[in-house]
Amino acid sequence: QVQLVESGGGLVKPGGSLKLSCAASGFILDYYAIAWFRQAPGKEREGVLCIGLSDGCSGSSTNYSDSVKGRFTISSDNAKNTAYLQMNSLKPEDTAVYSCAAVYWGLGDWTRAGAYDYWGQGTQVTVSS
Repeated sequence: QVQLVESGGGLVKPGGSLKLSCAASGFILDYYAIAWFRQAPGKEREGVLCIGLSDGCSGSSTNYSDSVKGRFTISSDNAKNTAYLQMNSLKPEDTAVYSCAAVYWGLGDWTRAGAYDYWGQGTQVTVSS
């Protein structure tokens, strides 16, 4: 059964950190680009970070939204078939449901949510004092 399962969300104070995990089963992450998306209430889904093969994320092995530059990093552990999103210096505007998604080989436009093959169920991240 093909599945992506996120974990690690929760409540954190501004300036704090969280690490989200995205565990894949039923397929091998090595051949996929993995992206984290987020969606806040009343807002459109936003691509946050992407990691993939050499050019799987819009021509790069990694790519990111300007809104998280310098604060968020994405990584993957192929031995564990798991991708991670490390979030530092969190702000209240980072509050959203975070979802991971996978697409075979990669995309020319990694932010195109409709093109992904698999999605996780999402995990809530709330940044509040």
